[in-house]
Amino acid sequence: MYIETLPVGSYEANCYIIGCEETRKAVVVDPGDEAERIQERLKKLNFKVEAIVLTHGHSDHIGAVGDLQRATAAQVLIHKDDAEMLINPAKNLSTWMGEHMVFNPADRLLVDGDTIQIGNITLEVLHTPGHTPGGICLKAGKDLFSGDTLFAQSIGRSDFPGGSHSTLIGSIKSKLLVLSDETKVYPGHGPASTIGQEKRHNPFF
Repeated sequence: MYIETLPVGSYEANCYIIGCEETRKAVVVDPGDEAERIQERLKKLNFKVEAIVLTHGHSDHIGAVGDLQRATAAQVLIHKDDAEMLINPAKNLSTWMGEHMVFNPADRLLVDGDTIQIGNITLEVLHTPGHTPGGICLKAGKDLFSGDTLFAQSIGRSDFPGGSHSTLIGSIKSKLLVLSDETKVYPGHGPASTIGQEKRHNPFF
């Protein structure tokens, strides 16, 4: 499995290219900005994007969805509880930044336990609400893409509309900290970590 991290936009949200090296099929996680740069990397890597998966619906993680979908014809996937964020600029917070982000509705609505198959890669959907009602993480073997649920030595904000600190902590404890210590964490912002490191050093636990 090929993994590349692209920090994009003014908030440097981590966009991930996850590729199956056998089939050259790929998924893009959280294309928050810089669609052209993402497309250039995909072309250079010779990957065909089959899905665009959003860990949640905030504007810094979805800003390039429209352009990337038009360029690749990939399906857009988001949890059902964040689906309205794609079509409502107040809910995706773009209005807070003086923008008006509106996209097409998602092609597939996800729920906890769903799987996403990309070539020989299987991504398991873990519903981890708290940052947003429909926040998810994606697990592929011992790799975890945690969106804005869990960061290196930190956690996602819960003071936005629909957020809940207690729900977020509960999600992390019940869904993420139960994973093996060797599980590598690829967060929505900042550097990678492991579940073991977060158990030992994250001040929130």
